[in-house]
Amino acid sequence: MPLVDVRVPNIGDFDNVPVVEIQVKPGDEVKPDDPLITLESDKAAMDVPSPQRGKVSEILVSIGDKVSEGSAILRLDVSGDGSKPEPKSGNGKSDEHPNETPQQPAEAAPPKPVSLTPVEAEDRTFPAPDFGSVHASPSVRRIARELGIDLTKLTGTGEKGRITKDDVKRQIARSEPGGGARTGIPEIPAQDFAKYGPVETKPMSRLKKLTGPNLHRSWLNVPHVTNADEADITDLEDYRKGLDETAKAKGYRVTLVAFLLKSAVSALKEYPDVNSSLAPTKDALILKRYYNIGVAVDTPDGLVVPVIRDVDRKGILELSQELSSVSARMRDGKITPTDIQSSTFSISSLGGIGGTAFTPIVNAPEVAILGAMRSKMQPVWDGAAFQPRLMLPLCLSYDHRVVDGALAARFLRKICGALADVRQLVL
Repeated sequence: MPLVDVRVPNIGDFDNVPVVEIQVKPGDEVKPDDPLITLESDKAAMDVPSPQRGKVSEILVSIGDKVSEGSAILRLDVSGDGSKPEPKSGNGKSDEHPNETPQQPAEAAPPKPVSLTPVEAEDRTFPAPDFGSVHASPSVRRIARELGIDLTKLTGTGEKGRITKDDVKRQIARSEPGGGARTGIPEIPAQDFAKYGPVETKPMSRLKKLTGPNLHRSWLNVPHVTNADEADITDLEDYRKGLDETAKAKGYRVTLVAFLLKSAVSALKEYPDVNSSLAPTKDALILKRYYNIGVAVDTPDGLVVPVIRDVDRKGILELSQELSSVSARMRDGKITPTDIQSSTFSISSLGGIGGTAFTPIVNAPEVAILGAMRSKMQPVWDGAAFQPRLMLPLCLSYDHRVVDGALAARFLRKICGALADVRQLVL
């Protein structure tokens, strides 16, 4: 019976990612690209697909196990997939597992120990990183490690005694003087809203549960300041509409976001401190000489920020096609780890919805994010008379430890100037 070990494919820079769901069982028939297990990092959930047709022979992982690229997750019997039999060696043994002997079958091999990442190793204050057989989800275990809570000493209030995030929060409140959290931020008191009228509890999507802690962490760690300005896009809009008419016939659209991407790069090149990250020691900047920009995409499950790479090397039409393709994949839930990695700056556009201003949250470890609202016609004084001009409101949120107010104002002015003169974006 030819067996094939199915391993975790390239999942980007993620390592030691928890298994949160096993979607098959021994005996199941699978086809190429059928989901086998689900992994959940701190940024996204991802399915590991089957590489070929076959029957599941053995599951090699359990829920809560941590895997990395190359980790074996299950064995697949491919004897009935129509492929040619595996060649035999001269002694009649299968070459499927050349290092295995009858005395040492694959099933008897001990599981590979999971090593901690450097951050986990530094923060670990418990006997085991996963708290033994504690009944808790990977996300709750991670929160407990970060906050220094020993889950083995908690009693879970969830289904079948499962320890929930609320259980961890209550333990933090009990362990701090005055009932405050370790951060010094008191918890919002729980209320029974049903006393006042009908209520409904709606579970949050997995995506929102993943992104929420990241946004909270960034808001608490980054001293946010927001600067606002307006760009005159009257001439740009005429040019964009012409490009869009041609693009629609080819199956994609040319939106303002492509121009925002190019204008952001022009400003990042002139003000490289905005294209940086604060070093872990907090005494230096890591300047990035590449321009990968995250673009917030609204999906049915919540906000996703895919990354458009090497924006400085691409033109408006190429960026527009890539934006259309990426946005469609995000809305269909076909996100991959590499889609959301390596950004140096982010853009969040609410232009299709409306509004006049907002404070986008910096996507740490980036140091700034650009927000765009809906443009509107306004009377603008040209020195002799008021002229109707299409004005685009822009907001730049930034990490005040890295970017000061003067730099933020100059950076945003550079973007406004590039949008006002479309030649700067297409030459």
